[in-house]
Amino acid sequence: MVWRQLHRWLGLVAGTLALVLGITGTLLALDPLRNAWQAAPGAQDLPVATLVQRVQASVPGAEEIRRLPSGGIVVHAFDNGQAQALRVDPADGRVLGGYQPSLLPRWVKNLHRALLMGDGGRMAAAVVALAMLGLSVTGLVLLQRRMGGWRHLAGPVRGTLAQRLHVLAGRVALPVLAVSAAAALVMSAATFGLMPLDAGAEPDVASVQGSQLALPAGQLPLLQSLRVQDLRKLNLPAADDPQDTWRITTTQGQGWVDRYSGQMLAWQDATAAQRVHDWALLLHTGEGAWAWALLLGAMGASIPLFWGTGLWLWWQARRSRPRIADNSPLAQADSLIFVASEGGSTWGFAQALHAALVAAGQRVHTAALEHWRVPPAARQVYVLAATYGDGQPPAHAARALEAIAHLPVTSAQVAVLGFGDRQFPAFCAFGDALEQALRRQGWPALLPLERIHQQSAQEFARWGQALAQALGQPLPIDYRPRLPRTVALTLMSRQDFAGGAGQPAAILRFALPGRGLPRFAAGDLIGIVPPGQAVPRYYSLASGSGDGFVEVCVRRMPGGVCSGHLHALQPGDSVQAFIRPNPGFALPAGRAPVLLIGAGTGVAPLAGFIRGNTRHRPMHLYYGARDPARDFYFGTELQDWQADGRLAGLHTTFSRLPDGGGYVQQALQRDAAQLRDLLAQGALVRVCGSRPMAQGVAQVLQSLLSPPGLAQLKAQGRYAEDLF
Repeated sequence: MVWRQLHRWLGLVAGTLALVLGITGTLLALDPLRNAWQAAPGAQDLPVATLVQRVQASVPGAEEIRRLPSGGIVVHAFDNGQAQALRVDPADGRVLGGYQPSLLPRWVKNLHRALLMGDGGRMAAAVVALAMLGLSVTGLVLLQRRMGGWRHLAGPVRGTLAQRLHVLAGRVALPVLAVSAAAALVMSAATFGLMPLDAGAEPDVASVQGSQLALPAGQLPLLQSLRVQDLRKLNLPAADDPQDTWRITTTQGQGWVDRYSGQMLAWQDATAAQRVHDWALLLHTGEGAWAWALLLGAMGASIPLFWGTGLWLWWQARRSRPRIADNSPLAQADSLIFVASEGGSTWGFAQALHAALVAAGQRVHTAALEHWRVPPAARQVYVLAATYGDGQPPAHAARALEAIAHLPVTSAQVAVLGFGDRQFPAFCAFGDALEQALRRQGWPALLPLERIHQQSAQEFARWGQALAQALGQPLPIDYRPRLPRTVALTLMSRQDFAGGAGQPAAILRFALPGRGLPRFAAGDLIGIVPPGQAVPRYYSLASGSGDGFVEVCVRRMPGGVCSGHLHALQPGDSVQAFIRPNPGFALPAGRAPVLLIGAGTGVAPLAGFIRGNTRHRPMHLYYGARDPARDFYFGTELQDWQADGRLAGLHTTFSRLPDGGGYVQQALQRDAAQLRDLLAQGALVRVCGSRPMAQGVAQVLQSLLSPPGLAQLKAQGRYAEDLF
């Protein structure tokens, strides 16, 4: 996608100067507010003739009357040879005080308009304005693609903190910044003479003195009909020059009036360019519209946020793309690895796969997917493809499907591994598209398409085991993700359960450390790093920061390194951990009902939602387990929360009891009428547990909804899963 590349490089190249213009623009936005504050609330419908009479009575020697965009009236006069600029109340002509723009806005304006460098700086500022317009337009295009179209622009934002800040700020600021940048370009064009504003040469006119005396302002027809709100500037005729005229400038144009007869001597309409420039001045500065100026200032202040988050995202993508060692030439390789990665993280998986294949004695060539070409000697091809936004391919791989369709098919076997986020409606859609395109072309399949959720190291390891079986040889893939800084968590208490299927489980509660752990909410993930291990294991949190502790529910898996380590902990022992946000699963604020569906240890984050529901939002939990005596996790707490109103409905099923109600999806089917009513009320749905359970739940819910069913709920951010 050229849009993303253009957006990225415009930001990197022009970002620093845009930062300067954004900060100075925010400061300058205060000037219209100050002018509006100082402006007297005079009658804007007042005849200009009346205004002139009042000014002449209170300011002897007045030569020019200006109406500021804020509505304030400023009179320029000479008193004993001394120039004056006075603010005047149009209601009575009373002098309110001197008018002097502050020196700070002058200096800031010079920095904003010309970077303190004269004409060269003005040209640089114009180029930055053009870059800002490009950034705004490309940003809006990328924003609608990420959110799944213009209709979903106000939907929930998913991703890391930096990504969410960048998108949330863009959703509000980009349209305003685009308008401001376009207006700045119009003003720059006028400054450099590319858009002439003048109507032409001024007419050669003069007042003709006859026998009559100069008419007072109150008897001039034009001044009587003209209203103050339409005035921009009025030049009074000089007392010592009998041929001088009245000169009136309005939004429609300017005219010259004979001082003796009151007749219009000449009139020049404002040019179309002048009218466009006037609008550009208003839209860029906010002069005369203090509310717009306030919005401009706020949007200018967002530029540092854009710059900082954008730079951070670029740097993360750059550093996450590793150097591939032992990368054989394409023509000599047995195995090919092609990578499509938006942020760069998929390259870490490719590096681990590359190293494992090399260690197994293969010659491997790894490259970006846009370099797709398979020579006849290649035996296996691996495609690691991330999905961006609403099913879009990463920017660099935008034409990969086209290339695959036009290049010849060989006998090489192909395996596609998709990377994405299950909370997005188009989960791994680009991987799906690649798989379908390759099979249509006739490429042999080495493995069926596999999808990796949120860069799960465990899911990647399982795929590696399947690959080793397909190849018929050991293939130890050592994937080591970059981990954030960990903190020590000390175990406070534990509740042990016999668990279902002979797998014991425990609810572990850790003390909240004094520092080092960021704020978290129920449903976020905690990464536990077992001693001597490089790959963390993620568990859904059953608590939030406000609860004062960190709580998880862990089932001991046969041969599980992390679960075995956690089950061996005793109060006082500690583990190394970090928080990983899970914004797609979080519950947004509001009063809409919530339908919580879980089974086994998957009830943990759902219990956390209920624990934090102190405002008694309607929450309904469907919870499936095997035996209430063995795996009814949080059972006592759930009953207490139902009693105090935090849980509106508790529906349990126990599959190993004769009258236990079967599985959770069967309970949903039995309560179809109530569920339809909840969904019609806008209920949010959160599902946590195993994949087979979630598939059964999805089938039931799909049958309750009219097309497009769950896809529409996902697009609206109402349906989300956290599966293991």
